Amino acid sequence: MTATVTLLLLALGIVYLAAELFTNALEHIGERLGVSEGVTGSVFAAVGTAMPETIVPLVAILAGGAAESVNRDVGLGAILGAPFMLGTLSLGLMAFFAGRKRGWYALFTPESVGLNRDLRVFMLAFSLVIGAALLPESWESARIAFATALFMTYFLYLLKTIQASRALVADGHTTEADSPLYVSRLIGDAMPAVVLQLLCGLVLLVLGARMFVYGVQQASVLFGVSALAIALLVVPVATELPEKVNSILWIRRGRDTLAFGNITGAMVFQSTIIPAAGMLLMPWHFNDIHAALAVMFAVLGASWLWLISRVGWFRPWALMFNAGLYLLFVAVVMLY
Repeated sequence: MTATVTLLLLALGIVYLAAELFTNALEHIGERLGVSEGVTGSVFAAVGTAMPETIVPLVAILAGGAAESVNRDVGLGAILGAPFMLGTLSLGLMAFFAGRKRGWYALFTPESVGLNRDLRVFMLAFSLVIGAALLPESWESARIAFATALFMTYFLYLLKTIQASRALVADGHTTEADSPLYVSRLIGDAMPAVVLQLLCGLVLLVLGARMFVYGVQQASVLFGVSALAIALLVVPVATELPEKVNSILWIRRGRDTLAFGNITGAMVFQSTIIPAAGMLLMPWHFNDIHAALAVMFAVLGASWLWLISRVGWFRPWALMFNAGLYLLFVAVVMLY
């Protein structure tokens, strides 16, 4: 048990260090390209930090060593668990640290157009994800059509986000780096140095997340939970650590657009590209109560975020509801 705890602490330390390197490099890239914070947070950061949770389900489906049913459960749990974790625990943790730093009634002020676009696209895409799960197994062509629609949805989302960048820059939402490039003292601050730091941060993010997955899997044996439930709870906690840490760092610095865009942009990516790949690689049905609950809570978390951003409750205390959804899911898994 001591070795497992040590491994978990080491993994968390690596993820935190990697997130610092990654966010610092992204800020410099966004600043030099002259793009908006919305593009930097919702596209660059979201896709970059989504690599761990992209790799895990694909490895489970394509190269898993266990029985096919176990591989499917791990893959499905990782795919569904990512948007669930982002829409519940990630937002809740970000709100907690914002409340501690800025006060529980401080108003969040992310760029609203990009936030609303992310949430609309997520709800549309996740509707397709749910709809595909309701199709009869024999309707393979329809499932392929749903997957194609999800790929196209993300492509159009990218175009719209990038097109909106020019107007946002004109309104003062240009990405600005908070601090000098960390590796500048060693190798300068030219663009190759920025890219090198970004790649080092991304490699460390993947390494730390994988270490955390392994450590938590060892600890979870004590609870005797099913493979799907473990995948829903364990894998996303580790693979979503980059989004959590990056957004916490940004929210504490008052960079609300980057903080929210990092999470909501990842929610868009995790509800389009990854489920689409899953539909093409394995049976796509949510027959387990845990999978159904994860989908429902992901939708509830996103809906609540949209609501409070519209009615003036966009404050840390209100987002703790999302953390409550995650805790409720944990209780259901433990009890059933």
